[in-house]
Amino acid sequence: MQQQTLTQHFPENELQDLLHHTCKAIPKEQLHLPGPTFFENIFLPSNRSPQVLRSLGAIFRHGRLAGTGYASILPVDQDIEHSAGSAFAPNPIYFDPENILKLAVEGGCNAVTTTFGNLALFSRTYAHKIPFIVKINHNELLSYPTKYDQVMFGSVREAWNLGAAAVGATIYFGSPESSRQIVEVAQAFEEAHALGMATILWCYTRNKAFVKDGKDYHTAADLTGQANHLGATIQADLVKQKLPETNGGFTAIQFGKSHPAMYDQLTTTHPIDLCRYQVLNGYAGRIGLINSGGESQGEKDLTEALRAAIINKRAGGTGLILGRKAFQRPFKEGVALLQAVQDVYLDKEITIA
Repeated sequence: MQQQTLTQHFPENELQDLLHHTCKAIPKEQLHLPGPTFFENIFLPSNRSPQVLRSLGAIFRHGRLAGTGYASILPVDQDIEHSAGSAFAPNPIYFDPENILKLAVEGGCNAVTTTFGNLALFSRTYAHKIPFIVKINHNELLSYPTKYDQVMFGSVREAWNLGAAAVGATIYFGSPESSRQIVEVAQAFEEAHALGMATILWCYTRNKAFVKDGKDYHTAADLTGQANHLGATIQADLVKQKLPETNGGFTAIQFGKSHPAMYDQLTTTHPIDLCRYQVLNGYAGRIGLINSGGESQGEKDLTEALRAAIINKRAGGTGLILGRKAFQRPFKEGVALLQAVQDVYLDKEITIA
């Protein structure tokens, strides 16, 4: 992707700030950064089996980013997390799950993440065409009054039967149910590794108290960074996290433990520095960070997706897991958006900050 293309989407001052920022708080030399042999270098000394390495290899050697160490993943579980109507009404073709798989294939993604039901219908047709990541737990939004809890929707064994290369799960760190979710997911990840599958954890924070004085700290760098660290601790091979939008959650809410250096030495208010703090908490980048693409904003989607990709890549992250911005628009536009994001990771002129 040429810088001339990016100038069509960003004000010049913002683009230059994103492309030329240097991270001084945490130099890139202190991190383990994505590359063609990243997972071999990181996991060969570990307890991950050859089968797990093969599964990771299937993901990172597929699609347009094959062999780069970066990943572009299409996630479609919003039909459970938000309701099928709200997710697919903007483009009803995705009520048919085959179109989800077609979008991931045509879009050149490394893998597709979706539900047991979606993948079960097409496992024999597509499991050999694109790596499957089965989302094994969900927050169903049909119970009334509304509750927020991730519960298992199937077994790790069934994900393996579907031909999955990996399982994905969510933990709502900070929620009253998080202790149970940590135990459930840790056990599921242990079984997944035993069967030869890789593991990806959605490390989200969730607690009403994380909104204080009108400011939302769910995406604070210190809270999301610690969520990533907990995800690495239960042996996630990759962590998924929202881009940080602020900092100082521990101090503002007055809980947990923190240190002044977290805020005045290890990061700044710059979005790349905030994201780098997330990378640091994934064992200094050994557990790759994939940031989420967020909800669809219509005309702003491409710009926001490109911005997220630049921040993630320059911070030392591993890629984007982008769904609604791609599937809540016409099919060809979704393909083009996915590939535009991938072009950021393919562009050698966009370097690690």
